[in-house]
Amino acid sequence: MILQDINFEIGEGMFTAIVGESGSGKSTLLQLLGTLDTPDSGEIILDDKTIHNLSEGKLATLRNRHIGFIYQSHHLIPELSALENVMLPLLIQGESSTKAQQQAEKLLQQLGLESRASHIPAHLSGGEAQRVAVARAIITKPRLVLADEPTGNLDESTASIVFSMMRELCKSQGVAVIMVTHSKSFAYACDEVYELAHQTLRKTHP
Repeated sequence: MILQDINFEIGEGMFTAIVGESGSGKSTLLQLLGTLDTPDSGEIILDDKTIHNLSEGKLATLRNRHIGFIYQSHHLIPELSALENVMLPLLIQGESSTKAQQQAEKLLQQLGLESRASHIPAHLSGGEAQRVAVARAIITKPRLVLADEPTGNLDESTASIVFSMMRELCKSQGVAVIMVTHSKSFAYACDEVYELAHQTLRKTHP
């Protein structure tokens, strides 16, 4: 058993960090919370509804509409421009290309990327690509964003910029964020900090 006795609640708009040693189960916890894996016992509840036992089709819809994902590597689609990558979740929902483009352009502008919108990922810096990934994760105005070491591949200065922009943008939209990080400075800039150790989760801040 990788995890046991995990019991915590994240409020709307809260920015929460999870820290712990490598191999402690942090990524596994995010997989469970994102309904990409199923717990052996217990419940995962979003907006007062149990979600982990939904059908695959309903889980896919839930993830697209209500859960955003940001990874250590940006995972952008290499053939698409920054703008097209950000538009994609809305297009999957059935939004018109005009409205999807308008919303994506607005987000990229907020992240200082309006001049990079037509560039494919290979022509973006690491920090730019990660900011595009942030925009893609929140374009649908999800209830929850799960971020797994979102600044782990960036140098310290770029990581600070990406973290600050991600925090500000998510706060402004009232999105709850759970971020796995090895950075103590980023963790303690969050609203709450939990440590995962010995298969259990305990709150360490505030």
